[in-house]
Amino acid sequence: MKTPSFNYDELSDTLYVSFEPGAEATGIELNNNILLRINKDKRKAIGITIFDFSLLAQRADFGPRSFPLTGLLELSDELRELVLEILQSQPVNDLLTLSTYTPTLLEAIPITSVQHIPTTMAE
Repeated sequence: MKTPSFNYDELSDTLYVSFEPGAEATGIELNNNILLRINKDKRKAIGITIFDFSLLAQRADFGPRSFPLTGLLELSDELRELVLEILQSQPVNDLLTLSTYTPTLLEAIPITSVQHIPTTMAE
């Protein structure tokens, strides 16, 4: 596996992580702040963009902040399964933690939190 390339733009507070620079990809909006780029045929991540990175990566007093993956609701069942598979695999799971929020016993909402990324990597 190639070493990811990190590019942080301080002005826009955007972190882009490229796993395969220059590769063609399909963009999947996971929510308003996270865009996952994937190669559907090879079933792997090409890159990920995190907008408002400092806010999403900020820790609260009681743990990491979690955000719903609202974009998954817009996907076909097949594409949703592929995206969840990619989210749970390296290298994406090195950056994002996937879990589930259950407001009731019958509801399961996928959520994510941003892993700690050393600032030296995100420059």
